[in-house]
Amino acid sequence: MNVLTLIHVAGGSLALLSGAAALAVRKGQRPHARAGAAFFASMLVLGGTGALIAALKPERGTAVIGLFTCYLVITSWVTARRRDGEAGGFEILAFAFASACAIAFLAFGLIGAGSANGRFDSLPAAIHFPFAAVAALAAGLDLNFILRRRLSGTQRIGRHLWRMCTALLIAAFSFFLGQQDVFPSSLRGLPIWYLPPLATFAAMLFWIVRVRFSKAFRHFPPKRGGGERELART
Repeated sequence: MNVLTLIHVAGGSLALLSGAAALAVRKGQRPHARAGAAFFASMLVLGGTGALIAALKPERGTAVIGLFTCYLVITSWVTARRRDGEAGGFEILAFAFASACAIAFLAFGLIGAGSANGRFDSLPAAIHFPFAAVAALAAGLDLNFILRRRLSGTQRIGRHLWRMCTALLIAAFSFFLGQQDVFPSSLRGLPIWYLPPLATFAAMLFWIVRVRFSKAFRHFPPKRGGGERELART
């Protein structure tokens, strides 16, 4: 195992642990902020090294997945940090990047579907289409943000939430289901490995529904300090 792979594995391990912690602890308090910061940094390491490793093979679909994962955590982080909720030049760049990812995923899937073995590089063609849909959704929401020019507190929390959770979901699927070749042979193919990704997806749905329908988030103030106090009561 080379140094780049070791960094990739270390980043992924920390991302899974810190992501789970960020979901589990009370939102808006210091433990959540620290876990979120660790998750942000480790996901950038995971996605960036994963994209580089894949590009060197080459596995172009996997490389774009790594870059798209970085896009998700960066846009989520920026959304949380910019408390005024206003769109700017960053969102225009984000929209362009997400659109490019959606087009790339769709193209890779179509090329793979038309190939003799049904694959594009090492990935089955069908894997690219769900990523194309998620990237198109992200691009569409970026465009909606740009046109609206400003997000309410609830919308800002929702944007931050689903992007971080989707990035964590990609990491969980990649490790627990996509990397079973590195598991001991006796542990491969066990149904238990579906539980972490499913638990992540369930947590994401829970928080999206709670943010959307809970009164605690309807008047989330954009100024520093007030938001944390409001979240701490939830």
